[in-house]
Amino acid sequence: MQKLLLSVDRLSTYVGQFFAYAIAILTVVICWEVGSRYLFNNPHDWVFDVTYMLYGVLFMMAGAYTLAKNGHVRGDVLYGFFTPRTQATLDLILYIIFFIPGVVALVYAGIFFAAESIAINEHTTQTANGPPIWPFKIFIPVAGGLLLLQGFVEIIRCVICIKEGEWPSREQDVEEVDVDKLKAMVSHEDEKKGA
Repeated sequence: MQKLLLSVDRLSTYVGQFFAYAIAILTVVICWEVGSRYLFNNPHDWVFDVTYMLYGVLFMMAGAYTLAKNGHVRGDVLYGFFTPRTQATLDLILYIIFFIPGVVALVYAGIFFAAESIAINEHTTQTANGPPIWPFKIFIPVAGGLLLLQGFVEIIRCVICIKEGEWPSREQDVEEVDVDKLKAMVSHEDEKKGA
C-alpha cells in the first residue's frame, strides 16, 4: 500500500516540478515585454493574456504537488497540538465533507467548461486580437483530476494513521528551513572554529 501512496506522491511531485518551469517562462515573457515596451516603444497586447494564463496553469498544477507535500496552510492553531490520530480523524472528516465534493465539482464543471471553450475556439476578450484561451481551460479538469487522485491518497493516509497511531511516510522533495536546526549547525561550526 505504501508503494502506491508514494507512487502517487511521485506523480504529483513530477507534475509540480515540471510546471514550476512556468515561473521561468513567465519571468522571461514579462522581462521581454518590459524591454520591448520601454526600450523599443513596441508593446504587445497579447502578453497580459499569456502571463495570466501561465500563472493560472502554474497555480492549478501545483495543487496536487502542495497537497502531496502537506504544504497547504492550516487555519487551526490547535491542530499541531493534537495527537496524530486526532489530526487524521479531523482531516478524514474534512476530506469527505468538503474536499471530495468540491474537487469532484471542479472536475465535472471543468470538463464542460473546457469542452465548450474548444468547441467555440474561444479567445480572450481582454484585447482586440487575444490569444486562444481553450488550451488554458483544458488544465482545469486535468489539475482537478490530479488533485482528486492525491486527495484519495491523503484519505488512505488518514485511515492508516487512525489505525496505527502515526502518519505514514511521504515522498521527500524539499524541506523548509528549520531555524532551530540552522542555529544548531551554525553554533556547531563556531565551536569547531574555536577549538
